[in-house]
Amino acid sequence: MHKKTTQKIAFATFKLLGIAVVAILFWILGFIIYNGIGVISWDFLTLAPTEGMTAGGIFPAIVGTLCLMVGSIVFAFPLGIMSAIYMNEYAGNGWIVRFIRVMTNNLGSIPSIVFGLFGMALFVNTLGFGDSIIAGSLTLGLLVLPLIIRTTEEALKSIPDSFRTGSYALGASKLQTIRRVVLPMAFPNIITGLILSIGRVSGETAPILFTVAAYFLPKLPDSIFSQVMALPYHLYVIATSGIDIEASRPIAYGTALVLILIVLLMNLLANMLRKYFGRKVKTA
Repeated sequence: MHKKTTQKIAFATFKLLGIAVVAILFWILGFIIYNGIGVISWDFLTLAPTEGMTAGGIFPAIVGTLCLMVGSIVFAFPLGIMSAIYMNEYAGNGWIVRFIRVMTNNLGSIPSIVFGLFGMALFVNTLGFGDSIIAGSLTLGLLVLPLIIRTTEEALKSIPDSFRTGSYALGASKLQTIRRVVLPMAFPNIITGLILSIGRVSGETAPILFTVAAYFLPKLPDSIFSQVMALPYHLYVIATSGIDIEASRPIAYGTALVLILIVLLMNLLANMLRKYFGRKVKTA
């Protein structure tokens, strides 16, 4: 009887904690929506900021954010997948691989501002990219690379070895087995790393502060070497250091709401891809 009572108390506690987390999430979203929905309009989404960023829209910042999201994922996603494939399928479980895993985990815990300083030193100054989309994308790509490696490696580990053995028995090489058996089965879970990476990249301010973000640049980029505005930094600027903070506060809430919606849409797209590849695996 005592064990059942303890179990019921534990389950009730976990349930209350779960409800509390969801309630906090909805409270934050409701607060942002309530304060930001009033400024959302077609002009707000398609025009550049004007009058010291107290009027106009945020279109250049939206375009800049999308460029950085796509650029960082294009760099980090293939590299992270290939690194995970090497460690899980080729390298075995020696001390070198264990050391790499430890370093990867440590890299994932480094503060983002350190990545920003590193990106500025390497991509902006040493390689001469300057404050540009490519410098910011590479910096953000390095930021999420450990996350992609770890999630991909866990996805590969979840595939039973019997599938690999069966493929070898049919005469397939290791590369063919990975490409046609292991990766297709693991890809729905690999997408999880992509979803988490998109969420982190879209909200980072410190790395882009040193490598790409402009304080005020009401024009669109014309190459990967262009400097751009970005929603996280734009939100920080108009909320803390604008010429009229009170006048720009509704724009700050609107910018935050747009950023949340972009992340939500990107996550929905990634989830659709995950379900699509999951269905392909089940029907294969």
